[in-house]
Amino acid sequence: MPGGAGGDSVPIVLEIAARSVLRQVQAGHIEIVEGPRRHSFGPPGADLEIEVRVNSPRFWRDLLRGSAALGEAYGDGAWDCDDLVALVRIGAREMPRIDRLRRPFVPLMRLASRVPRNTITGARRNISAHYDLGNDLFSLFLDETMTYSCAHFDSPDLTLREAQEAKLDRICRMLALEESDRLVEIGTGWGALAVHAASNYGCAVTTTTLAAEQRKIALERVHDAGLEDRVTVLLEDYRALRGRFDKLVSIEMIEGVGWQYFDTFFHKCSDLLEPDGLMLLQAIVFDDRAYAVEQASRSFMKTIMFPGGCVPSVEVIQRCLARSTDLRPIELEDITGHYAETTRHWRERFLANREQVAALGYDRRFRRMWELYLAWVEGGFRERRIRDVRMLLAKPAYRAAPWSVSAGERLALAHSA
Repeated sequence: MPGGAGGDSVPIVLEIAARSVLRQVQAGHIEIVEGPRRHSFGPPGADLEIEVRVNSPRFWRDLLRGSAALGEAYGDGAWDCDDLVALVRIGAREMPRIDRLRRPFVPLMRLASRVPRNTITGARRNISAHYDLGNDLFSLFLDETMTYSCAHFDSPDLTLREAQEAKLDRICRMLALEESDRLVEIGTGWGALAVHAASNYGCAVTTTTLAAEQRKIALERVHDAGLEDRVTVLLEDYRALRGRFDKLVSIEMIEGVGWQYFDTFFHKCSDLLEPDGLMLLQAIVFDDRAYAVEQASRSFMKTIMFPGGCVPSVEVIQRCLARSTDLRPIELEDITGHYAETTRHWRERFLANREQVAALGYDRRFRRMWELYLAWVEGGFRERRIRDVRMLLAKPAYRAAPWSVSAGERLALAHSA
């Protein structure tokens, strides 16, 4: 059996139960092949059709145990699929029905959940588990800017790099950055935004990360751009930041904060801003109706790929803002479609560079887990199970007109970036 996945056995009652669950599928057609046996689930001729090959009986058991167990089983080679993105899309379409069944059990799920907490010590460990895997790994599927967040494809002709650069400039324009501004960034990444903002808008940037590998590259980029006098790269928890700034930006970092610390995060952001300051938050979010169930679950994403993570919802963010800050939203932009395209580029690049990933020393199980991860996020965005939004937030003394341009002007801005 592939990856040594064979040899496991499960009680027949679990296989029967798993098949019973699969018989409820209506969002696509699934063919499951196990040796000479073939099982069909879901309506034939559906727009999404996939074939799953079972390499180990543990597939049936882990199917019942949730996404984390099923993801581990895939990493171990217990099952394969001819189209992982389509599989995730079918699952995403089925989730609203499953959410309704799980919702009454949320209190019990919370008690049973043992997702790692993001204390100051825990946050450093949890962030390192994903982002310190090695800069060479990320370079094999990200673009040249090493930007690990949603790009902005105002035109289908844009390359991934062009779309990422357009995103960086769009964020700077939304914040109305000026040379006199002091900008603080929570979540440095590999320094793309800090360098872009300082180079093109002349502002002073303080940026912080918990990932030592990312900081190393960010410092090199700041040095290469001759921006040491304008960009400071810290290796600190956001809770340790001090001072006051005119503008604040955080791009897809809140997902790593942990639901227990959302109020703390927003309170800190508000406290760092001048009375007339602006904050731009780019965040992956769940639908408000799915948040409670997902927050209480031990999912593949937040226990394996992003330990301690939790994707908020727009409603949760707004409640935190009202409860813990004096910030008010003045602009909301849904960019989910752009993320589906971004993750397609990442997944295709990762698959095209599988041999190079292996040559870096990442074993077969690791590579399979990352193939599933990249398909997971692409499928989730395509079905809008998860979304991506940009929120522009203002302090009470902010009086300028909100950032707003027409669709035609936005396209021109993207091409001029």
